Amino acid sequence: MYAEERQQHILERARAAGRVEVNALAEDLDVTPETVRRDLTSLERHGVLRRVHGGAIPVERLGFEPGVEARSERFVAEKERIGKVALSHLPDEGTVLLDAGTTTLRLAEQLPHDRELTIVTNSLGIAALVAQHPNLSLYLLGGRVRGRTLAAVGSWVTNALQDVFVDVAFLGTNGLSVEHGLTTPDQSEAAAKRAMISAARRSVVLTDHTKIGVDHFARFADLSDIAAVITDNGLDPETVAEIEAQGPEVVLA
Repeated sequence: MYAEERQQHILERARAAGRVEVNALAEDLDVTPETVRRDLTSLERHGVLRRVHGGAIPVERLGFEPGVEARSERFVAEKERIGKVALSHLPDEGTVLLDAGTTTLRLAEQLPHDRELTIVTNSLGIAALVAQHPNLSLYLLGGRVRGRTLAAVGSWVTNALQDVFVDVAFLGTNGLSVEHGLTTPDQSEAAAKRAMISAARRSVVLTDHTKIGVDHFARFADLSDIAAVITDNGLDPETVAEIEAQGPEVVLA
């Protein structure tokens, strides 16, 4: 198969599946991973694919934001490990802010029952979970609720966060890259996340490795604004070093 034919196959597969992985392509096409990476680089230069960690996505998918149900079914084991590792970043007592997201929800599911914590969140799902535990005091940030993420956003959220200060904020993200920091498709979600970081003594990002190397429309933070990034062990050492060079500690779950 000529390079042009191979690249056309890769592009068609990416558009059909929404993403392609280097190792899977190498096996299917019977070529080396290095050959696939060169093909992906060529396709990126032509503006039809965007390279991400371990593979690539078609450019038309960059603005796509899956709903909660679809996201909750992806990387379940990885998100559970990330949530478990994040427990070590909780204070013994104090106030914790939980951003809306399927990975932060995994942390909420594992919150300890043996300490008194105040939980602030803009997530309907996390609020419903936290409200069931008598050792946790819940503050739900109000505002317009986005159906796609079940997150409260808007001026009611950002104004409320101007008047509070929390020990640690755990945030989700749709994209994280060394070049552009932390990004999300929606500007109102970005504004809420930006306000959360401003209200927190420390900010910790919880994300599976497929979000790393991806950029979206609205940027809400630089990597230097973040104390730690907790992700799964699918992230390679080179990328870990690049992120840590920008400031945050990277923890692999």
